[in-house]
Amino acid sequence: MAKAIKRYWPIFVLPTFLAFILGFIAPFIMGIYLSFCKFTTVTDAKFIGFSNYLKIFTDPSFVHSLWYTALFTVVSVILINVLAFTVALLLTKGFKGTNVFRTVFFMPNLIGGIILGYIWQLLLNGILLYFNRTLTYSSTYGFWGLIVLMCWQQVGYMMIIYIAGIQNISGDLIEAAKIDGANSRQILRNVTIPMVMPSITICTFLTLTNSFKLFDQNLALTNGEPSKMSEMLALNIYNTFYGRTGWEGVGQAKAVVFFILVAIIALAQNKLTRRKEVQQ
Repeated sequence: MAKAIKRYWPIFVLPTFLAFILGFIAPFIMGIYLSFCKFTTVTDAKFIGFSNYLKIFTDPSFVHSLWYTALFTVVSVILINVLAFTVALLLTKGFKGTNVFRTVFFMPNLIGGIILGYIWQLLLNGILLYFNRTLTYSSTYGFWGLIVLMCWQQVGYMMIIYIAGIQNISGDLIEAAKIDGANSRQILRNVTIPMVMPSITICTFLTLTNSFKLFDQNLALTNGEPSKMSEMLALNIYNTFYGRTGWEGVGQAKAVVFFILVAIIALAQNKLTRRKEVQQ
């Protein structure tokens, strides 16, 4: 079997590899090229150098979206991971009904972002209506509305990962800590958290990238209102590309900058947390 796999693996890999090239690599390279062009369609692209990139940071909506997205990412990453880890700790205590609770917490992750956005728009606007406010009254309401939505959607998914990490901790370590006189807080800080660092790395990476790339929930919940003050980076790029005539190249340049920014932050986070795993 091993010899057959070594001999014929290109036959099995080739279809997937071709699909990857056609569906990702080719559009990605074309997108980088178009970011240096002025165009309305890919057939009339005219190379203009770095002009599109120079326009990016003179666009106040992009700068605001950048800082708004960065703040949203910091808050959502902290809240989602803290809540997910707390719920995971509670659901690994062995009481009855834990499987039911795990299912209930995980279910929101199965709902699409657009649908979630409209559901929470109705719920939150219904609550805010008692105070004569709406989600689009100011960017602050939209910001916390998105935070609530993201936490509700992703806490359950991250909880599953944390539960797997906690259950993987050897019982001997916990028993040894108790014998040495460690209380619950000391066990959590010195045993549990260090041993679930791989899970923390994965969950932090997922929440970080998901928060930066957030689009459909932002579109459904606030659509950037009022006056694009609750517009995040992905939605800003979309509106630039499709909503501003003659700015297609600028929108593509924003997309390239967005990709580089997310890649750098995600790789840096992954390296830092994985280094912590080695230390532990």
